[in-house]
Amino acid sequence: MMEAGASFKFRYTVGEADTAAALKPITGDDFPAVLATTKCIALLELAAGRLLKTECGPGQLSVGVIVDVKHLAATPVGAWVEAEATYTGRNGRLYVFDVVARDPGGEVMHGRHERAVIDEARLLEGAAKRR
Repeated sequence: MMEAGASFKFRYTVGEADTAAALKPITGDDFPAVLATTKCIALLELAAGRLLKTECGPGQLSVGVIVDVKHLAATPVGAWVEAEATYTGRNGRLYVFDVVARDPGGEVMHGRHERAVIDEARLLEGAAKRR
């Protein structure tokens, strides 16, 4: 059983594909060539998910349910960003994490993230019905 205060962090180097500019799905949209908010959130989810591996049984994995973050600063291509998740407790069936991302200049993003441990086969069955 995971204890409050358990944390996991890792560093990731920002590449061109991680930028907001690379995410523009509509021709003519202009976004900056800095770490995209969506990519930073994904890194924080990965950190929390890694912590939850110990809570998953056979055939289970964790999925993000709630993300509430503030993106505070821009991280350039080539810089590292460190994603950290700290387990704070449960909210019913959800596991709650404080999350923070930092780069060489300081804090980039912070907030809260909640995840659920689910049966992978059931998730995939439900997803297949949405086609």
